[in-house]
Order: sequence, then structure tokens, then C-alpha cells
Amino acid sequence: MLGVIVLVVIGLLVVWAIASYNRLVGLRNQVLNGWRQIDVQLKRRHDLIPNLVNAVRGSMDFERDTLAAVMEARAKAMTVTGPADAAQKEGQLSLALGRLLAVAENYPTLKSNDNVKMLQEELSATENKVGFARQFYNDIATNFNTSQQVFPTNIFAGAFGFKPAELFEITDVAERAVPTVDLNLS
Repeated sequence: MLGVIVLVVIGLLVVWAIASYNRLVGLRNQVLNGWRQIDVQLKRRHDLIPNLVNAVRGSMDFERDTLAAVMEARAKAMTVTGPADAAQKEGQLSLALGRLLAVAENYPTLKSNDNVKMLQEELSATENKVGFARQFYNDIATNFNTSQQVFPTNIFAGAFGFKPAELFEITDVAERAVPTVDLNLS
């Protein structure tokens, strides 16, 4: 009788270990998929930027430094190696794009150009998609990390080579700053 109980307990432990391992593998694959979704949206963003720069280049002869900064930031952003690196480089690109769009507002011909408007709308929609993809990635990465850290899965997660997923975090202090809105009409 004792032998049967021991075999049942061992069997349950084996089933639990297999289920836990499979769950961690599934979560790791979801994390990889989440990162690929961010990557797809970032590629779309990177593809739109040269079109926007080319559309405004002729009208913004005096803003060569701004255009160069955007293209330089884009080139750096295309070399990201992980979430932390992407957060830093994409943050720089966002700041450069923000400056470009702010400067473009000073050019009436650009404000009325349908091509520039369309590219700005596409870029804005892509920025939203990037934000949603980052949120999904961070949610699933946090779930994966938590699954590795809770007892008793934490006992064998490291032994089977599971490592915590890196979260996508804002590292630039300027990006954390709260924007100032002034609706004063004076």
C-alpha cells in the first residue's frame, strides 16, 4: 500500500514538472512573439521615416540639422539588440521625430501638403501600434518572469535554462517628463 502511495506521489510530481516546464516553454515563446510584434511595428516606423523626410526636405532647406538628426537616430534604431537597447535608441528617434514634426508646423506649405499629412497620420498610427506591442510584450514578459520566480517552479526553472525576459523600459529621463499643456489664449 505504501509503495502505491509513493508511486502516485512520484507520478504526480513528474506530471507537475512536465506541465510546469511546458508552461514555461509556452510563455517563453509568447515573449519571443511579443518581441517580434514590436520588431514588425518598428520596421514599419523605420520605413515611413525616409518617406516623411523626403516629403519635407524640399520645403525645409533651413532645417538640415533636424533632418540629419532624424536619419541618424533612425540608423541607430535599426541596430537594436534587445528591449533595453531598443528603448534607448527608439526614445532618441522619437525625440528627433518630435522635433521634426514641431519644426514642420512652422511651414505653411507643409501643413497644407496632403502627402505630409498622410505620412504624419501613418506615423502616428504606427506609434500607437508600437505602444500597444510594447505593452503586450511587457505583460507577457512579466508573466513569464513571475512564473519563473514563484515557488516551486523557481527550483528548476534556472536548471532548465530559463532566464528572465528583459522588459521594455523608458531609460531616457526626457521621455519620462510630463508634457506641459498651456491652453492660455493670451
